[in-house]
Amino acid sequence: MTIGNFDGVHLGHQAILQRVRSQADGAGLLPTVMTFHPHPRAFFGERSGRPELIPAQISTLRDKVHQLRRQGMKQISLLRFNTQLSSMAPEDFIRRLLVEGLNTRWLLVGEDFRYGCRRTGDIDLLRRMGRDLGFEVQTLADVADSDGQRISSSELRHALAEGDLERATSLLGYPYALTGHVGHGQKIGRTIGYRTLNHPVPAHCALRNGVYVVRVHGLGAGPLPGVASMGVRPTVTEQGRRLLETHLLDCNIDAYGKLSTVEFVRFLRDEEKFPDFPSLIAAIDDDARRAREHFASHGL
Repeated sequence: MTIGNFDGVHLGHQAILQRVRSQADGAGLLPTVMTFHPHPRAFFGERSGRPELIPAQISTLRDKVHQLRRQGMKQISLLRFNTQLSSMAPEDFIRRLLVEGLNTRWLLVGEDFRYGCRRTGDIDLLRRMGRDLGFEVQTLADVADSDGQRISSSELRHALAEGDLERATSLLGYPYALTGHVGHGQKIGRTIGYRTLNHPVPAHCALRNGVYVVRVHGLGAGPLPGVASMGVRPTVTEQGRRLLETHLLDCNIDAYGKLSTVEFVRFLRDEEKFPDFPSLIAAIDDDARRAREHFASHGL
């Protein structure tokens, strides 16, 4: 088993998960990950009234679980991070959750792993109690990229905040994407010739607001080309909530209620507030043209 937030399931996380999977296969055990929702820092930021402490969210819970499964995890212990869990003594965390709850026999964590009330639990306590309770503890140092830089969720959040999809892909090992059910919007897009799929996004989504070339998965036999806008739609409303709106190029699909994945391919421009709808339509026309040019050059 391993324990962590695993936001993004980047290459550093994947190295941990690969080692867990390999150890489990060799020992005849179940590869398991313990993770939390919400992120502990988000919980403490909300509780203390300090939103600046809340980390930007890379993955939806659905996408995180999907990636953990792709990495060979057969069991996911998803704990709601709340007052009860945050105040648990580190000894109780080990005894009640790791041993009594999951029958842990082998545990892999990062060298700086902390747990329990006020993060007072450390690796030494894990190893001492592990010897008494029958599980082994191993640690893994940070994983670096080809330039020797540490691969971390913080670095990934920075890349997404910059709209640097190439860097994000190099940290993830796969293209950045968001998955969700297509919902109903205000249906303004159809009145200006650009029907959109509306996806909810995390309240603190790490991705930069703006317009992107995208591929959409799950609505056809293969990926579909599109152009998407992430943002609050300042031309349409003064108090918009953050939304992902995707226009499929040259196809019309009834996707309401369907689960689909929007894969971000290329950042085109920042979100803008236009003085009128003709200006907005002209900008969208140009976005769609550039997206078509991208797919004509690079393929789908």
